[in-house]
Amino acid sequence: MIATVYCAKKHGVQIRTRSGGHDYEGLSYVSYFNVPKFVVIDLRNLSSVSVDVESKSAWVQAGATIGELYYAIGKKSENLGFPAGDCHTVGVGGLFGGGGYGYLARKYGLSADNILDAKIVDAEGRILDKKSMGEDLFWAIRGGGPASFGIVVAWKVRLVPVPKKVAVFDVLRNLENDATTKLFHRWQRRAYKFDEDLTVYMTFQTAVSSTIDHNGKNVTKIVLQADMRGTFNGGVDKLLELMEKEFPELGLKRQECLEMKWVESFLFFNLFRSGESLDVLLSKKSNFNLLSFKAKSDFVKEPIPDDVFKKMLEMLYEEDVGKAAIFVFPFGGKMSKISESAIPFPHRAGNIYVFQYQSSWEKEEEEEKHMNWVRRLYDYLTPYVSKNPRATYFNFKDLDLGTNNLNKGGHTSIKQASIWGTKYFKNNFYRLVQVKTKVDPTNFFTYEQSIPPLR
Repeated sequence: MIATVYCAKKHGVQIRTRSGGHDYEGLSYVSYFNVPKFVVIDLRNLSSVSVDVESKSAWVQAGATIGELYYAIGKKSENLGFPAGDCHTVGVGGLFGGGGYGYLARKYGLSADNILDAKIVDAEGRILDKKSMGEDLFWAIRGGGPASFGIVVAWKVRLVPVPKKVAVFDVLRNLENDATTKLFHRWQRRAYKFDEDLTVYMTFQTAVSSTIDHNGKNVTKIVLQADMRGTFNGGVDKLLELMEKEFPELGLKRQECLEMKWVESFLFFNLFRSGESLDVLLSKKSNFNLLSFKAKSDFVKEPIPDDVFKKMLEMLYEEDVGKAAIFVFPFGGKMSKISESAIPFPHRAGNIYVFQYQSSWEKEEEEEKHMNWVRRLYDYLTPYVSKNPRATYFNFKDLDLGTNNLNKGGHTSIKQASIWGTKYFKNNFYRLVQVKTKVDPTNFFTYEQSIPPLR
């Protein structure tokens, strides 16, 4: 890898660093511009995980998936976990480097909030740790996108306490638009105030429903489906008590809940529900039907009006059945207690949840149609989401926000980059520019939305 950095620098070749390959815009392995030469450094074989139960920490190489990390933790301890995402095939390199939201975020913060040390190859080919890289670079790579600054090869993470059993649920409700609006009306006013041990996600999409009419005939129709998924760090009894108090509209029943080990909950949320062993977390293959997609995201600071949400639901019917989805993830808890400048991820107090809008397709010729649907929904929400800037999550990358001038000699002004940079990082963008200027003044590590140096 160090030889690759030397060689690429000598011959003017750009580098793309791939961990799990889950970058929303594919920026870890492709270039959208007329870049004559670039090389992909694939970290997949750097995937070892070393868990130290006594110090409650672990070293995880950047090519490992979060499934591999969870597996290693679960094999060593029933009482330790780590706050990260729930899709087991996502690589830790990109996830940690952009923030890392998951079911434990409201209890312990993001993945990036729980990084203790790292090892990075810089533009000079040196391997640096926290001490040798210095405070500024260590700050920047925890949520600011490390690919702008070097190649992180390993992270040291803080493991956090989890109970021996957690309670989980994943329930579907086929509802009319009005009933779904009432459900969301309550959720968006309460979910960010829930006990920090309780996190409830919501997903809305269309589905085909089949019923038998009075003549015995099978009747199908397109319905709106609401999927509520939740984790509680405790038992089912306490979960049901909290849900009855905070979210009675869902009508959660005991038979819809399960108790399991923390690590087993990631089998559950990845649809491994037939008694599979933890070994499935080591698989590099997703258990979901993954298609090409376009996604955009928004942070929300005030509950959006019911009529606006109803219009969002109506727009789902414009897309192919089941191909478009609206996801909502709650904030609050620990996320509101961490300073905006603690790490580059700035979306803290005042944000009640984050939206993700997504549409997928199977045929290449349908791409523009589905991408335009996502853009129209995003445009419609403009008055009702965060402003000045309209913020978005760096791990939900979106090239619509703007790009560097990679096909024009590589120079991008700070003013131009701030258009998307402040949406991802708010004022932390300008500190990231300072760090970039200090550690990589020639802009060796560059890509479509990398941080540019001062010129």
